[in-house]
Amino acid sequence: MATAVETLGKLERRLTISFPLTDVRTEVEKRLKQQAKSAKAPGFRPGKVPMKMVAQQYGYQIESDVLNDKVGRAFNEAANENQLRVAGFPKIEPKEDSAEGVLSFDATFEVYPEVVIGDLSGVEIDTVKADVSDAEIEKTIEILRKQRVHYHTKGEAGEHGDGGEAIAANGDRVTVDFVGVIDGVEFPGGKAEDYAFVLGEGRMLPEFEAATVGLKVGEAKTFPLAFPADYHGADVAGKTADFTITLKKLEWAHLPAVDAEFAKSLGMEDGDLEKMRADIKVNLEREVAGRVKARNKEAVMDALVKVTDMEVPKVMIAQDADRLAEMTRQDMAQRGMDVKDMPFPQELFATKAERRVRLGLILSQLVGDNKLQATPEQVKAQIEDFAQSYEDPREVLKYYYSDRRRLSEVEALVLEENVVNYVLGIAKVTAKAVAFDELMGSNAQA
Repeated sequence: MATAVETLGKLERRLTISFPLTDVRTEVEKRLKQQAKSAKAPGFRPGKVPMKMVAQQYGYQIESDVLNDKVGRAFNEAANENQLRVAGFPKIEPKEDSAEGVLSFDATFEVYPEVVIGDLSGVEIDTVKADVSDAEIEKTIEILRKQRVHYHTKGEAGEHGDGGEAIAANGDRVTVDFVGVIDGVEFPGGKAEDYAFVLGEGRMLPEFEAATVGLKVGEAKTFPLAFPADYHGADVAGKTADFTITLKKLEWAHLPAVDAEFAKSLGMEDGDLEKMRADIKVNLEREVAGRVKARNKEAVMDALVKVTDMEVPKVMIAQDADRLAEMTRQDMAQRGMDVKDMPFPQELFATKAERRVRLGLILSQLVGDNKLQATPEQVKAQIEDFAQSYEDPREVLKYYYSDRRRLSEVEALVLEENVVNYVLGIAKVTAKAVAFDELMGSNAQA
């Protein structure tokens, strides 16, 4: 038996569940008798243990199970009867003022909100587009060359056609000893021997690199270095140290020529440079298409959040924040970090969780209202698209279709794409061309 539903807030509700104590006792006795048929105890054959001993051994757990079953069943029946869409799990607490012979519980819970999506035809969405030109292909080739760089001692005969005097310059790999002091005292992390880095890559602080440029092998130099206030080493952040560096080894970068051998190193068995460039273009276009799709999807999701007015159940936010925290914990553990005693407070993930839950509710409403579910044909096409970049596409198909969870992930991607296409087909869309580097974030790579 349940009382009428009480409204405690916009989404929070409460109802009281009651049932006779005799119902619980009857069910407990029934389960104890069932348990007695297989119960074991020292000195007794299986199934011959006295009922009193069975009750002592199993009674508490059975009574707890019966209460949970009855409360759960009563709550579900009451929720269905009142046509409530319960979000998360209810908080069940016993009532202190239960009538004699009656067990009563208060169930406090949240319901799913009414999702009211605004007029999408009036929404303005800025999308992006980008092309792959010959310049991007050549820039990618340069990055691939740098990834295959090897070094030679600088100053040897034959370097760049001369054997002149060797001094450190940007692009060279240097090996140095260095020691730093603050107020005449060495500090942790301020000393190293045979430390190698490439000048111009920004791996060291600018003052350190500037002091190294122009040195010859065997030369030493002392210079001041001011650590930034936000430097990752808290002990030296904002302080000035005196460093002494000694150049021990100097090497120049030898980039491979763009020739048949280079093409072969990229998988072109016949060394054809035109095929190599065509293959690079295909890969770049696939990457650009993925980045464009992701940026445009985010723009659509932002628009949907802005145009939709609703409350989000706190219980769902908390549950998703817990999931995000656990995912972060597992990811950090897989990277080799010791996370055993590391705190993962829920509030760190609350903002992201709130957006994820909000979007999940919006997308569910939009998909249901407009029949945007992923079709088997769309899912297969998406997997075939994934498979294009693999040597054996059939293995990729097998990988996804052999696991329902993996297939569900693809279905979710297709569903989101259906939503994006639907919204973009209704909204006021302005397409903006963006630079390749801006889209790819490749300035640092170059």
